[in-house]
Amino acid sequence: MNVKRFQNKVAESRIALPATAVYVLTMCALSGMFGGGRWWQVALLGFAGYLMFQLNNVNALIRIFSRMVSCSYLVLMTMAFFLFEDIANSIISVLAIAFYIFFFSIYQEGRAVGRIFYAFAILGTMSVIFVQTLYFVPIIWVLLFTNIMAGNVRMIVASLLGLILPYWFIAAYGVFSGNALLIVPHFEALLEFGPLADWQVVSRAEIFTLCFVALLSITGMIHFRLNNYKDKIRTRMLFEIFSVMNLCLMVFIALQPNLIEPLLTLLIVNTAPMIAHYIALTNTKVTNVSFYIIILITLGITIGNVWTLF
Repeated sequence: MNVKRFQNKVAESRIALPATAVYVLTMCALSGMFGGGRWWQVALLGFAGYLMFQLNNVNALIRIFSRMVSCSYLVLMTMAFFLFEDIANSIISVLAIAFYIFFFSIYQEGRAVGRIFYAFAILGTMSVIFVQTLYFVPIIWVLLFTNIMAGNVRMIVASLLGLILPYWFIAAYGVFSGNALLIVPHFEALLEFGPLADWQVVSRAEIFTLCFVALLSITGMIHFRLNNYKDKIRTRMLFEIFSVMNLCLMVFIALQPNLIEPLLTLLIVNTAPMIAHYIALTNTKVTNVSFYIIILITLGITIGNVWTLF
């Protein structure tokens, strides 16, 4: 007989998400975000939390009733408070989740050219903000064939058209404004690399936050690898996508720590479902203790990151 421990009661509680929202708003208020003119960041955080809610519901990422995916995302983003300094990170987060919603919806649907177009149009928009997003496109194409199982020539062509859509608008604006080469410097950044593994440019707060998120990600990956036989094949395929993307992101961060903020944002988006699955679907004494530890460390890092603002 399964025993419902504290972690399970929290994971399955209907008030978990409202309580998390109150916690997030409290932290935002204490940090001065409302008075500091960061209303857009707060609004985007709330919208991203809603998209995470939809991502979980539509794809049944957790096989029981749980709001842990949204809760985990909101708590981790609030913990990484320095990410709110640049609104671009908040936009990247929203776009990444929206991409997954469309990308996952074409599972085994090789004729869903419209949805793959929309998914990659979102990815293209993200690359306008963070051009290094384009490095992940070949990996996503591979996942389209191996995990989404909807890859074919038509889908690749549709994805390319979606990817370049935002740049058509930018190029047109450049032509009409008399600057036809407006877009060129943007792509030149793809060939510009910072010093390899130069961690001197990264603050202690960023390092502590990154290490903890990476630890949660690895914990989630190991847990899912050991227990994925309990989930449907579709769910396994989707979580493998999160795992592959997280591994790529961690390698990228290790090599180019100067890009830690947008990459950490993406890492949190991919880690939230992984650690939510771990919290919601384990119920041993060890995992219950680990849940308490996760809460304490998260609170500690959050308070530390907020404290550095003063």
